[in-house]
Amino acid sequence: MEIKILQLLGGAKAATGLTVIIDVFRAFSTACYAFDGGVVKSYPVGDIEIAYQLKNKNPDYILVGERNEQKPPGFDFGNSPSQLLFGNLTGKTIVHTTSSGTQGIANAINADEIITGSFVNAGAIVRYIQQKQPANVSLVCMGYACEYPTDEDTLCAEFIKNELEKRPNNFDKMVETMRNGSGARFFDPDKQSWSPEKDFELCLDLNRFDFILKVEKEGELNYLKILCTND
Repeated sequence: MEIKILQLLGGAKAATGLTVIIDVFRAFSTACYAFDGGVVKSYPVGDIEIAYQLKNKNPDYILVGERNEQKPPGFDFGNSPSQLLFGNLTGKTIVHTTSSGTQGIANAINADEIITGSFVNAGAIVRYIQQKQPANVSLVCMGYACEYPTDEDTLCAEFIKNELEKRPNNFDKMVETMRNGSGARFFDPDKQSWSPEKDFELCLDLNRFDFILKVEKEGELNYLKILCTND
């Protein structure tokens, strides 16, 4: 099994084999909390106009996402797991658009298979890859708005790679690095309305969920399907 760690949109476009699109802060952590909260289907879209179009055609759909970290006009929730904890999501379909993670899905055009990546279901991701035993694995770190690499996505890729290669991980040290680096924004008093401190904790609740989220096609749209990986 060849495992590559790739970065940003260029990495998504170059990804082959079983591809994990990683966005820890916060898209694919949020997506896991959404499904755990009762969501039955999620459409990850790169273009925010597509999100609005889907909402217009399906008024019962829930819009979730961000631009510049903040909830766009007309959206029901921002890209925040702590917001979703208080939402009534049972049986709902969401449309999810973000500046990083959902862009990666849209651009991973050479991948054989795409799943999402985050710390909250890292163990499930590792089990799934071990079960599938693909020749090639691409771990794509989407970074901040696809503009530059971030601690959390790169460390998540390294964590998954280490687990697959039976190498040790020091998760506590990783958390410290993120708290003092790219995660510091969650502790800024001026950003609590859209980047609350609680999100840092929720996004780094290691192995909270025992499922993966796999990308499937529905016509021209992608959607996420939940798959449990418990042995």
